[in-house]
Amino acid sequence: MSEEINNVTPEHRAGFVNIVGNPNVGKSTLMNDLVGERISIITSKAQTTRHRIMGIVNTPEYQIVYSDTPGVLEPKYKLQQSMLEFSEGALIDADILLYVTDVVEDPEKHKAFLERVAKETVPVLLVINKIDLLKGNGELEQLVAQWHERLPKAEIFPISAKEHFNVDNLKNRIVELLPVSAPFFGKDALTDKPARFFVTEIIREKLLLNYDKEIPYSTEVLVEKFDEKDTAIHIMAVIYVERDSQKGILIGKGGEKIKQVGIEARQDIEKFFDKKIFLELFVKVEKDWRNRENKLRSFGYIE
Repeated sequence: MSEEINNVTPEHRAGFVNIVGNPNVGKSTLMNDLVGERISIITSKAQTTRHRIMGIVNTPEYQIVYSDTPGVLEPKYKLQQSMLEFSEGALIDADILLYVTDVVEDPEKHKAFLERVAKETVPVLLVINKIDLLKGNGELEQLVAQWHERLPKAEIFPISAKEHFNVDNLKNRIVELLPVSAPFFGKDALTDKPARFFVTEIIREKLLLNYDKEIPYSTEVLVEKFDEKDTAIHIMAVIYVERDSQKGILIGKGGEKIKQVGIEARQDIEKFFDKKIFLELFVKVEKDWRNRENKLRSFGYIE
């Protein structure tokens, strides 16, 4: 353990705060707001988050290690099984658990997972997101009562992550609940993921935004070259699809569709690294990769 990690006060607090819940309730938006950086990609589509992604907040007094997880789902293929295991694993190693729901979600959705959350012995903070969508008329009070029945031990925080409403109060409570501990990561760490990971996530976000139906869910991105200089980075990335027909749709007539993805991704990657980016994208077919264990392992879904 480094001298930097050891050199903290005896009262220093640190802990793992894991964010779980169903798809599309705003977990990634909340994670980014809590961390103060754009760590997780955000789209309006379900299953945007595929990995467990850590975002680390450091002050002299504490270190919070947030984890964004994939939305809970019923797996239909091996990729989704790996995604569910990331979410279930977050129940095991949490010091504090944030269960995120929203004002339109059916509380009965994935009831078995919710029952596991109810049995947790660590502090559970139930976050009701998107309250800016409520019209009033006692709707919030009804929701709070409804969720209190399902998670009676949880503290309830109505918030709007998008509008940053009540997020500071949530963060203050998290700090209060942190156990006394030395930091788990260096005090300058922001995440546990390498730079290449964020390149793949940004490209995948643009695929989700630019294509419909099954196409974005059938894609995976792998960075094959990441050549970083003082002022610029040269990146070569491969987008994998499952069928030849998907490859044609992805590239588009005269390469226009993939060119648009490249432009949008390059702009965001430049903002992320604050450097000039040279981005090359290639498309390859890897048949049925979502059900092939060796491919899921090479893409980082299975250890």
